[in-house]
Amino acid sequence: MKLLEFQKKIKLHNMKIFTPIEFQRVMKLKKKSAQELLSRYAKKNIVTKLRNGLYSTESNPPSVYLTSNKIYQPSYLSFETALSHYGIIPETVYEVTAATTKTTREFNVQGKVFVYHKIKRPAYTGYTPIKIDGDTILMAEPEKALADYLYFVHIGKKPFNERLNTDKINKKDVLKYTPLYNRKKFMEFVKNAI
Repeated sequence: MKLLEFQKKIKLHNMKIFTPIEFQRVMKLKKKSAQELLSRYAKKNIVTKLRNGLYSTESNPPSVYLTSNKIYQPSYLSFETALSHYGIIPETVYEVTAATTKTTREFNVQGKVFVYHKIKRPAYTGYTPIKIDGDTILMAEPEKALADYLYFVHIGKKPFNERLNTDKINKKDVLKYTPLYNRKKFMEFVKNAI
């Protein structure tokens, strides 16, 4: 397969991040041919291996938000990343933070740190698909991102940010999420924090 044809198909299918099976299907190749082509393109830096079984292209690179959603699933952007996105904290964040029901993990992908915090299954809610730069991203709603963050502050795993701007936050919505974490005194903590 010629490089130009590859790039055309990748662009046509908007494949910013893909698995070897997706690559094989879109390129209409047999498994072995697809593996060889992926390997060759990786050596030439035409595709980038993000982690085992997950690739992106140099010509159509994914955003860090899309990368976060894809490299560890299920997950949605939350905590400081979502709080910064919504303007609830003024700081720019350098790690991309997300919630997951799987084990807490950290990945370094192309010099960017992605941190996934495990939350309880009942609390894995309150996120929505949003469009950012043409990509559909799973991100916590502002109130849920704040609830996730405050839960980790409450259990001592994150420091409290004194510069939280909760003016545009629906405080009732934040409080409706507190029982999902199944932790006594968390609701009182949240009421005092917001």
